[in-house]
Amino acid sequence: MVEQTQLFKLQSDDIIQKLTFYSSLEKLNQACSSCDRCSISQKRYQVVIGRGETQPDIAIIGEAPGKQEDKLGQPFVGDSGKFLIKMLEAVRLDSNVYFTNTVRCRPPNNRKPSAEEIKACKPYLIDELRLVKPKIIICAGAIAVAGLTGKKESITSLRGKWLDWEGTPVMPLFHPAYLLRNPSLQKDRPKWLTWHDLMKVKLKLQRISEMNLVDSGQT
Repeated sequence: MVEQTQLFKLQSDDIIQKLTFYSSLEKLNQACSSCDRCSISQKRYQVVIGRGETQPDIAIIGEAPGKQEDKLGQPFVGDSGKFLIKMLEAVRLDSNVYFTNTVRCRPPNNRKPSAEEIKACKPYLIDELRLVKPKIIICAGAIAVAGLTGKKESITSLRGKWLDWEGTPVMPLFHPAYLLRNPSLQKDRPKWLTWHDLMKVKLKLQRISEMNLVDSGQT
């Protein structure tokens, strides 16, 4: 579990944040809906909150909402999100998933969120993960990896390698928008690599489930 003091470390000198542990996703989302911690809150259509299973096997963190997400108020509902869901379905990892983003408001013109914008939203992300308790976290894209773990290497160097966040295994993946721009299925191309990365996630999830059965004495 994340310690309360860790949230206070997220404060910057010029952003004063209300750092609170919310008792439910509903209360967390209510707080997000009226958030004005950063400048993009003034330009959004609506806040994009997490969606999916509330006690998931996998939580998937994207970078930032796009136009369609901003319109509907849900993450991963645009073309790249639909493509990611198809990939999850192909490896049968789609049945117990929670979707969210590093930031909850769409940056103007779909630009990358700034470090300060990510920092402003990070307490929400941390508490969201604490509430849903995923067995595995998938970070889609370098911004999602950096926003959660602080690692700022390229996604090319990070993808396919297990990271750890507060005891939860984290798998970085190429962002699905990047995969749509690189459609080749040839060996060692982004789509081929992502398929194998998702198989690593599936195998890890199976091992976690087996360990949980052993721990509960059900084997």
